[in-house]
Amino acid sequence: MMQHFFLRRCILSATFLIYPGMSFLSAVTLPFLEPQELRTLRGSYPDIVFDTSYDFETDDWKIEINGTTLYWAGGKILPADKLDNAELYWPVMYKYNKDIPDPADFTESAVNDIRNFTSAEKRSKQAGTSLDFFDAIYDSKTRQSVEQHITRIQFLGKYTNVHERITGPLQRVENRIRTLAQSDKEVQDFINNLARIDSYNWREIGDRSSRSFHSLGIAVDILPKDWGQKNIYWAWRRDIDSENWMLLPLERRWIPPESVIKAFEAEGFIWGGKWIVWDNMHFEYHPELIDYNHLR
Repeated sequence: MMQHFFLRRCILSATFLIYPGMSFLSAVTLPFLEPQELRTLRGSYPDIVFDTSYDFETDDWKIEINGTTLYWAGGKILPADKLDNAELYWPVMYKYNKDIPDPADFTESAVNDIRNFTSAEKRSKQAGTSLDFFDAIYDSKTRQSVEQHITRIQFLGKYTNVHERITGPLQRVENRIRTLAQSDKEVQDFINNLARIDSYNWREIGDRSSRSFHSLGIAVDILPKDWGQKNIYWAWRRDIDSENWMLLPLERRWIPPESVIKAFEAEGFIWGGKWIVWDNMHFEYHPELIDYNHLR
């Protein structure tokens, strides 16, 4: 009750401006109580109208995006029918590392935590990040709906299918990489060594019952012709060394040039090589994570 009283007091005493597409309640409370992460999301997708308001019945922020109603749910951004099981989901915003986590720095406790987190039993029960927020942005709730937005492009000389919303960012990434290649042999060799680029694929994550971001067409796998006996994906390494795959030294992993990774990040893509469960071929369009972690 005190929380509701404070919110109403803010509403009555606020000096405010109402912006196009913003409800009265969201307009008066936005400067005071709206989570900072919501403002980051709004800034990361400036062409998407986020109509936010405080819902007293659920005691939470309600978010309207393209006709979809979601709730803040502690940053998990869920529809009403998932709120009772909110503990199963991960927040949409999370720490994305500036540097690659180095297994040489892992403590024994951290290694055990990773083993537990990536066990087959744990993975099968992980709901992961709910895609409802992203489905509202990319119109990707069903295969039929998202495939209306999938387009074929050429990227670094290879053809692939992506969501139309990321064609511009990918073109800017390519421009950055090709400019770098003019004076950096390592980057030019990276381009020359590309075998294929895979993106849209309507599927679930291999060992979890949740859809991959490839199903939205916003994840891009860059596969080299030859990764020199190095390792590129954590699960493939786990098949060889189930106990200690997470301790594989960085020098034994295939890693794109640092400047290439930064070119992707500058345009809103995160790189899977910075996850503890590393996927070094994988880039994913998440400008909200780049902005949330202040990396551009």
